[in-house]
Amino acid sequence: MSDPKSSLLIKRYASRRLYNTETSDYVTLEDIAGFIRAGREVQIVDLKSGDDLTRQYMLQIIADHESRGESVLPLNVLTDLVRSYTTQAQSVVPQFLAASFEMLREGQTKIVENITALPGPLAKMPGFEPMQRQQRAFLKSIMTGWPVGTPDDDEATAKPAAQAASQKDDLDQIKAQLAALEAQLSKLAK
Repeated sequence: MSDPKSSLLIKRYASRRLYNTETSDYVTLEDIAGFIRAGREVQIVDLKSGDDLTRQYMLQIIADHESRGESVLPLNVLTDLVRSYTTQAQSVVPQFLAASFEMLREGQTKIVENITALPGPLAKMPGFEPMQRQQRAFLKSIMTGWPVGTPDDDEATAKPAAQAASQKDDLDQIKAQLAALEAQLSKLAK
């Protein structure tokens, strides 16, 4: 099995067929989407010219999913993206989107850590184990395809103080909600 952190090289032939250099077979856009959901980095290059076509194919995968009704991007977000190509915002949008998705990945990681590390009186409550398994299954289903950050990722990118404070506020808010849930569950157990 290959290292999920290594980049998977896909070559596009003149016939527009996509060739997986790792497994020596042809793949589809859906196969490539599956690799990405599994956490792999993918690079798609034109065999003849050597041009990097990754961005073009990523956009095609998104367009295919959106056209099948698997909408993730609200219409107002799509509208704002189109506008950003014709305004000064174009220089800010990529960094903003990257930071937003990074915060989402980090938030999901922290939620999973908090739920799996719940000690205390709640853990002794009858029925807690099945509820915790159900929560993990739910979080796993909504996080499918989102790679979870590693300590190396954190060291590679320095975070501004405002972003760190915002994340702490988010974490404090999650902890408060978790405490409220624990209080409600302890009332139910009585």
